[in-house]
Parts: sequence; C-alpha cells; structure tokens
Amino acid sequence: MAFQPNYNLVEELTWRGLFHQMTPGTEELLQRECVTGYVGFDPTADSLHIGNLVPIMLLTHLQRAGHRPVVLVGGATGMVGDPSGKKAERQLLDGDTLDHNVRCQEAQLRRFLDFEYGENRALLVNNYDWFKNMGFLEFIRDVGKHVTVNYMLAKESVKNRIETGISFTEFTYQLVQGYDFYHLYSELGCKLQMGGSDQWGNIVTGTELIRRKSGSDHEAYALTAPLITRADGSKFGKSEGGNVWLDKKRTSPYKFYQYWLNVSDEDAARYIRIFTLLGRSEIEELIRAHEQEPHLRNLQKKLAEEVTRMIHGEEDLQTALEASSILFGKSTSAELRRLSEEDFLSVFEGVPQRETGDVEGLSIVEVLHEVSGFLSSNGEARRALKENSISVNKDKVDEHFIFSGEHLLNGRYILLQRGKKNYFILKVNDK
Repeated sequence: MAFQPNYNLVEELTWRGLFHQMTPGTEELLQRECVTGYVGFDPTADSLHIGNLVPIMLLTHLQRAGHRPVVLVGGATGMVGDPSGKKAERQLLDGDTLDHNVRCQEAQLRRFLDFEYGENRALLVNNYDWFKNMGFLEFIRDVGKHVTVNYMLAKESVKNRIETGISFTEFTYQLVQGYDFYHLYSELGCKLQMGGSDQWGNIVTGTELIRRKSGSDHEAYALTAPLITRADGSKFGKSEGGNVWLDKKRTSPYKFYQYWLNVSDEDAARYIRIFTLLGRSEIEELIRAHEQEPHLRNLQKKLAEEVTRMIHGEEDLQTALEASSILFGKSTSAELRRLSEEDFLSVFEGVPQRETGDVEGLSIVEVLHEVSGFLSSNGEARRALKENSISVNKDKVDEHFIFSGEHLLNGRYILLQRGKKNYFILKVNDK
C-alpha cells in the first residue's frame, strides 16, 4: 500500500486502543514521510502467542498506512533475557533451541505482513547477524561508553529488580536492544521503534544511543501500545491451560476460537477494535447491535471468527465452527467423524473417559453400564434407551444396537451421550 500523506496513524491507533505514549514529533513524522519502523520479538518459544498480537497489529497498521515495517527476531537478545516485567532471572536457551524458535516465529509472522510486494514490503531481520562477530571489548567501547550507569539504573525494568537482584547480563539488556535500534537506524534508515508500554525504557535507550552516537541532529522516535488486560484485571492471553498460542499444534483452532468466544461483553468491545482490521463504522454498529441483544453474543462470535480466520485461515475456522456446533448445537455423526483426534479431544476436554478392550459384538446395554460405567445399572440403561435419550457418536440408538469396529472415531473412540449435555468417551484399546 502506498504512503498516504497526512493520514493520521496515531489517531487510528488511539481509537482502536493501541496507543499508549510516544516521543515528541512522532505523530508529525508519520504524516510527513514514509517511515521505516520496527518491533522486536523474543524467541523464547517456538511459537508466538496472542499476547504478541498487539505489537503484530502495530506493524500491520504501520504497513497499511504505507510505511515500511521491519520485524526483528531476537536471536541475540534471546540469549540475554529481557528483565522487563520479570521478577526473576530467566533460564537462558542454547543456540540450537533459539535457532529453531526463530525459524518457527518467522513463519508465523509472515502470515500478517506483506514481505513480497511494494516499496513498503516488510523486512525480517535477526539481530544475531550483527552481534555474532562483535567482541565484548568492542561492545563496551562503542556502545557502553555512550550510556551512563545512572541512566540505566533509572529504568523501571532495572529499579524493580535492584532489591531482589539482577544479573549483569539482564542489566545490560537495554544496551543490546538500544544497539539494535542504532544498527537499524544506520543500515536501513529506521527511525521508529514500537512495542508494548513495558518496553518504553528499552526503546528510549535506543533513541538516546542514536542521538549520542550519530549527533544531536539525528532523531529517532518511539511509540508504545498499552498492556492489554481483561476487564476483571487478570492477564490477557492466558487460559486455564496456560498461554493461548498461534501454533495450532499447541492451541487447536477450536480452543483458539473458544478463547475469543468466551470473553466478556466489555472485553469483546475492546478486543474487536484491537485485534481485527474491521472498520470503525462496522465495529460501532456491531457494538450497538450487541447492546440490544447481548444474549446472542454476536459480538463475541464476530471477534472469534475474525481473529481465528486471520491466524489459522478459513479452513481451520470452519473446522472450529463445526467443532463448536457439535458440543453446543445440533450436529450429525458425519460432522463428528470429520474431526481430527486432536480436535475431538479438545471439544470434549473434561468429559469422563474410560479405556476398554475390543467392543466388537457388544450390546448397547453392556457398554452403557458394565463396560463404561456411564450409567449406574443395566436397568437404568434400558430405561434411558426406551426414553430415546441415548446416542452413540451423535446418532440415536435403541436397545437392539450392537457395536462394531465401524463405530470407532479416529479408530479408537466412541462417544456416548444421554440427553443433550451428558457425555462419556470410551477409549478402545484392542491390543
């Protein structure tokens, strides 16, 4: 997308809830010229999580406004450890693990930004490329000389750790990140660094280093987004099982969809501004309609659909929608059979299970009580069958039903159901 003179990117970020603070002159710079700006990502895992979506959206809006986004993957800074927001030292990762994590994150980041076309196509860099051949003496002479200890001690990320202890390694992190900004400024003309509000201290260390090494007439700029929380004050991006990851091997599309579907009304109204690219008028209309009929949860549904589609694509979104309908709405055995084993277990997570041997030739009454223990007696099983309340794999069955191998889902599971919400999973192990 071509640069749009006078387009107010800061105003766009502000109404979306993506603006926290900036250095003086940033807004004017973004309206005056095509700017190269970057965000750094910490490769401590082989997948990004939804907490990383805020800086990703900053880069996305930067590119949509015609500016050039640079994604910095911290192959070097990942070896040091950022103390920002941390109460204790982090475990350092070995080089092979970091390399693997960097490659995985690169693939995910390419889903959001256009790296192929246009003058403002995105660029991905790894700071290990410029740090790998830099010696310690060279670093403390060319970088450390320009930043005082007093300046470094004043940073919140350092002050919060002084009493409990901070290693020299993490203490110097801000110099390493500051040099990243200086290097990108010198090599790519990168004038802007963005990130979460907890990164403010590290970012302005970079602007100060650029000013001191390049001269007072050289200026660099900073812009941060607020740290996102839930309406109840709890941490955004966490579920009962931990982080909500962008890699579907870690968090299935069904679970990913459910996370967004289950947010509160207040959070849905905020998140749909932050985490989707829907226009302002459409979002405001969605919120108005939701306020009229909140019980329909259409705002949450739209949010969940938009974010799941953006991260996983249309096919995985449809799989998530089908999986949701299986548990919460009317569905068929055919839809159930289309679920992968991972999605099946995700949908019915928490449902009671029991392992058994081969069920070939067993009657429904035997399986409901003696084999599974799902129902308390053969008599209860017969009564439930006469009431027409028993289903096997979403198909209603009667007391004459006999099991065979064709009833196994993914070759090993049988879903028993009484009524609408009472489920039981039989895991068949015929070895």
